[in-house]
Amino acid sequence: MMNLRRLNSGLSRRRHFVLIFAFCLIILCGNYLRNAPGSNIINITFKTFIEPIVTPVPLEHTTTSIATSKETVVHKLPILWKGYGGKKNINVHLDPNKEQEPEIPFETDKKATEPILEHQYQSNGLLAVNPKGQHPIYDLIEKSEAAWQAKLQKASRSLPEAVVEYKRRYGRAPPKGFDKWWEFVEKHKVQLPDEYDQIHRDLEAFWGVDPQELQAAESMPEIWGRTNRYTVGKVAIQDPIDILNVTRYDSIPLPNFVENGNNIISMLRKFDLEQYIPPFRAIFGVSDNPSIPIHWDLYSQAVEHAKKGTTATFPMSDSPFDFNHRWLSSCDPGSPVWATPIDFDAPFPDNLRPDADPMSPANKRTFIYDHRAAMDPCQHPHILKRHGEFVSHLTGPTTPAYLLPLISVSPSALHLDITAALPINWVEDVYNPDWKDRVDERLHWRGTNTGIYHQKSFLWRFSHRINMMRWTQLDWSSSLRILGLGAKRGERVGEGNVVHKGRWAPAALDISFIDKPTSCEDDGTCDELAHMFDWKKRVSYILDMDGNGWSSRFKRLITTSSCIFKATIYPEWFTDRLQPWVHYVPVQIDLSDLWDSFAFFRGDLNGKHGHDDLAKKIGAQGRDWSLNYWREEDLVAYNFRLLLEYVRLTSLDRDSMSFELD
Repeated sequence: MMNLRRLNSGLSRRRHFVLIFAFCLIILCGNYLRNAPGSNIINITFKTFIEPIVTPVPLEHTTTSIATSKETVVHKLPILWKGYGGKKNINVHLDPNKEQEPEIPFETDKKATEPILEHQYQSNGLLAVNPKGQHPIYDLIEKSEAAWQAKLQKASRSLPEAVVEYKRRYGRAPPKGFDKWWEFVEKHKVQLPDEYDQIHRDLEAFWGVDPQELQAAESMPEIWGRTNRYTVGKVAIQDPIDILNVTRYDSIPLPNFVENGNNIISMLRKFDLEQYIPPFRAIFGVSDNPSIPIHWDLYSQAVEHAKKGTTATFPMSDSPFDFNHRWLSSCDPGSPVWATPIDFDAPFPDNLRPDADPMSPANKRTFIYDHRAAMDPCQHPHILKRHGEFVSHLTGPTTPAYLLPLISVSPSALHLDITAALPINWVEDVYNPDWKDRVDERLHWRGTNTGIYHQKSFLWRFSHRINMMRWTQLDWSSSLRILGLGAKRGERVGEGNVVHKGRWAPAALDISFIDKPTSCEDDGTCDELAHMFDWKKRVSYILDMDGNGWSSRFKRLITTSSCIFKATIYPEWFTDRLQPWVHYVPVQIDLSDLWDSFAFFRGDLNGKHGHDDLAKKIGAQGRDWSLNYWREEDLVAYNFRLLLEYVRLTSLDRDSMSFELD
């Protein structure tokens, strides 16, 4: 009996051991399967995802020495990076039931008595941050709001006032038909009736060109090469405006080919304005991109003649090619791009702008205060190797130097093309949820990999959308230095706080390509793109980034009341009529200021130290601007005035095509 009991006891112990071993094995297998490379979606709270450790991080320009900072350890993110990126979808979220600890120590002992110094406003459109100044976004918002109010208050209220202001700005009388244009503006309550400087910038050089040359350009196919184009105009004053000529080299369906021109015609016809526009012929481009690079020597000569009220002959048939300088030939020889030329042969990645790297000792933080100036590659040479518009032409185009008036979709600062107000993707209104109902505080962007054609022989890795995705999805083991977290108004902004990108990026950003790679060659480049980044199918936006040309989605985005962060190199018809830091947040094309700008509004990962009220205000003001300054009537007012100016510009008797008050 005793032996039997011992046997049963041994079997029981073995059973318990087997059960415990099996239970442990199940747990281990479960963890392995959850974290295996084939596992598609991981939901992680920061409570289990990250544990704090203490490491010394020196903070300069603080009143008290801070010896320690909470850094982070990322626990075995099961992501297989291929090439530059991976294909996992990572849903990382904060535990809503757990009070989160701050990511970093904030400088809470700053004294209000510390002297606050000024930031430096540079001529290139950027504000250079002084660590002993307050957070620059406070200043940028305040100055921009004052500039916007001043613009509204000084707007002309009558035709005589508008004529006087026109002559003051441009040194000549307005075009014939200006009184009819003013009637339209008054009737339809078009605001800011003086803010049409974009038309002046686009046309001023042509005032120095003999109008006979401008008229002859259309009938000289040799100067256009294989440029897809069409002509809009009318032969007699009583004629309707129509498509007069089409030159098509691609298989684009004709309705799509002439869509922009027909849209302008339809808008003018809807408001019965064709009758006030004299006969003219205007050439329209078809591409999303501009077509006529500036040749600085010819351009500056033409502008000088325009200032003097004289014209010169710039023969179209024997204009010189500039094979030596290419993009440089579009800039003033005294501009920064000549002093620091870009090495287009430097391998990827390069270090074009070490002063913009927040972790570099040479760093000098900058923010945009003048968005137009910040778009200019002549002032910011790195743009030539950070945007598909320029990278696609390598060192620059080899087209001859012509002074040709071509109306295009998205001219850049280095092109002569003329800007029109095109209703592409125009919407009157969109769904607009209350700010309190916008529970997702991440920075959103969805789109495709447009902006450049992708093949092995192209420098597509330097293009703007690829750079955006690298900024978002790659280098998660690196650190970021975020400026001014916790710095209140009237306190020094300091040098910034070091945080771990692997913690911040997945929690703060929702930026992804959709569907699958496009605009790529089947030489392995499409496959490389597919494995490089995370491609998602959900669509939600508040970051606005250029594509092949300008971003046509901006109208829809700004109407949503979201706080829009906009990165672009293309001035548009409304640029003078829109105020950065009042209606949207301007961002440099290399995104070197985006973390700082976004963190200022959103705060840290726990939503602390942000300025949600200012983001809400900018979003609401952006929507209000869209509904009141970007109506169909505003598009018509711009195009009506543009065509009146163009008619006079190409007239053989320009003086007779001017308007004078009786």
